[in-house]
Formats: sequence, C-alpha cells, structure tokens
Amino acid sequence: MTAVGRPDSAARRLGSNPGRWGLGVAAVWLLYLAPALVAGWQHRDTVRGWLGILLTLVFAVAYMAVFARMRHREPGTPFRVELGGLRGWAVVLGLVALGLADCWAIGQAGTATAVYVAVIGVLCLPALLAWATSLTVGLASFVASVTVPGWDRDTGVLFGAMVATLAMWGITQAVNRSVDLLAVREDNARLELADERNRFARDLHDILGHSLTVITVKAQLASRLLDLDTAGDTERARAELADLERLSRDALADVRRAVEGYRELTLPGELARARTALAAAEIEADLPGSADDVPSELRELFAWTIREGITNVIRHSGARRCRVVLAPDHVEVRDDGPGPAGDAPGAARAGHGLLGLRERAAAVGGTVQAERLAPGFALRVTA
Repeated sequence: MTAVGRPDSAARRLGSNPGRWGLGVAAVWLLYLAPALVAGWQHRDTVRGWLGILLTLVFAVAYMAVFARMRHREPGTPFRVELGGLRGWAVVLGLVALGLADCWAIGQAGTATAVYVAVIGVLCLPALLAWATSLTVGLASFVASVTVPGWDRDTGVLFGAMVATLAMWGITQAVNRSVDLLAVREDNARLELADERNRFARDLHDILGHSLTVITVKAQLASRLLDLDTAGDTERARAELADLERLSRDALADVRRAVEGYRELTLPGELARARTALAAAEIEADLPGSADDVPSELRELFAWTIREGITNVIRHSGARRCRVVLAPDHVEVRDDGPGPAGDAPGAARAGHGLLGLRERAAAVGGTVQAERLAPGFALRVTA
C-alpha cells in the first residue's frame, strides 16, 4: 500500500541524502567552540596556543563523528548511537579527556567543551547516567572557575550543561516516539494489506470455485454425449455447451467486477460476504452453494436483494438463523428473529432500502415482497 511503500517521501523532499541535514544542524552548534579557537589563536606564539587549537578541532571532529554514526543506524531504531556500555563510556570519557587537555592548553575558554560532553552523554549513555555525567561535568567546570587561579567565576557552563542535557533528552524522546508511531502505522498498514489480500482470495475462491467445478462437469458430460452420436444426445450436448458458455461468461463477468473494483456487486461475492457477516453476528447461515442457475440479467438484482436482506437481518432482526433461497426466477431472504418492537405480522413498512430495491426490480419486470412473519421476516424478489 502507499503508506507502506513510500516511507521516505518526506526525506526525498529534503534532499537526496536527508542525513546531511542532521549533520548540518549539529555542526551549527559548534560555533560555541569559537571562543576556544580564539583563545588559542591569541596565544599562537606558544606551543600551548597551537595545541589548544588542535585539541579544539579534534574535539569538534569527534563530536560530529557521533552524529555521523547515527546516520548509519538501522531505520526505525531509537534515536541513539547505541554503542553499548563500554564503547559509550569510552566515547564520553574520550571527549572529557580532550576537554581537560584543552583547558590545560588555553585555560578557561576550554570549558566550552563541557556542554558538548553533556549532549554526547545523552546519546551514548542511559538516561540516569547521562544526567549524572552532565551534572558532574557542569559542577566540575563551575568549581574549576572558582578555584583555579586566574579564572573567573562562571555558573553559565553548569546551567548550559543542564539545559543542553534537558533539550537533547527531550529531542530524543520526541524522535523515538515518532519512530515508534511510524513503526506501528506501518505494521497496521501491512496487516490491513494482508487482511485485504486474504479476503480477496476468499471472495475469488467463492466466486470461481463452484463455477469452475460445474463448468468442468458440464464439459465432460457434453463430451460423452457427443461420443454417443445420437440425435437426442447431440441436442443434449448442444444444450450443455450453451449452458457451459453462459456459466463461463457469468464467471468471467464476476471476476472482472471483483478485480476492477473489488467492491463491485456480484452475486457470488454477496453470498460470500453474507456468510462472513452472519458468522460475525453469530447468526446461523443457510446459504446456497452456488449462483450458477441464475440468469445473467437477474444476477445483479438478486445480489442487491441479498445485500439488503442480510443487512436488515444483522441490524434489526435479532435472529438466530437466516436462510437464503436462490432460484432461476426468484430469491428470498428469511430469518426467525422477532424484529423491532411493535412490528406486527403482515406487510412490512418500506424503508429506503426496500424502495430502492423495488425500483431495481421494476426495471427488469420483477416484484418485491416484504412480509413480517410470526416470528421472522421474509424478503422475496421474483422476476
């Protein structure tokens, strides 16, 4: 189905590789590392200055590598790097080591890396450990700003680390909920498609199964009659062949309607759906096994009759048993239910369904009889 077959249509509208947009958004936030680069450049006449620039760039590359790793996760998996316990800790501790080295090289400007460590912790560690890591890194940066000589007291890093952790945690939760919702929708779409295929297969079997059996039997009979080569048998063979042609045309018409619209009305299809609907309503069904005896010009009218009758049985009758009688010149739907309260035996009131059925019957010269029984209800169309 369309919902299942085109899950990446929105991504294609964003570009040929939607993962690049996620990397671009992550790269924008690297601008907050600019003070560290500026501090290193200001001390470019020293080894520490150049080392600070190099460490800041390496830190930025490692930070982006984590987001690049997420691009290659399996579709539908959680919005996390999922590196595993030891590897997740290795990534976080590696960034912490780079941040500490940066602080040693260029001073307080290196504490800008703390916020990025907090963000990566959310992606690589379980929630509680991520929050603990963020708080530890933020507090350590604040304590260092108070205790290290020459540094200025700074509560912004602690606040920034906690806010970044909260924001990234909220983003991951929202994305994961969306992933779960899309997965459920795709599963439902696949189940609906499978159910539709199974139902179509059942209906097609009901439409063709008996017809093809009868066609086979009649073809064999006609062949044997032709082998006898007597006048009477030849006439019988011709009659069987004519009936064989009619059955083939009717079966072909039923299949065409089913394939083209699936919801188009066919007599075998209505019998199949009536059986399913009555079973779902826990009403015992007594239905004919085939519709081969019904002339082509009456099949649509009789199909409408069965649809109207079965619908009324399920909705209004309160019946325990329903019987459908199908003959070349008439069809009848009868149930044993008490019907709506206040309805007395005799001619039934004509609703919109019966009025429409009478119009269809009149178009082919037929009549409709609807009668309240004691108990039960009978709907009969005669052509």
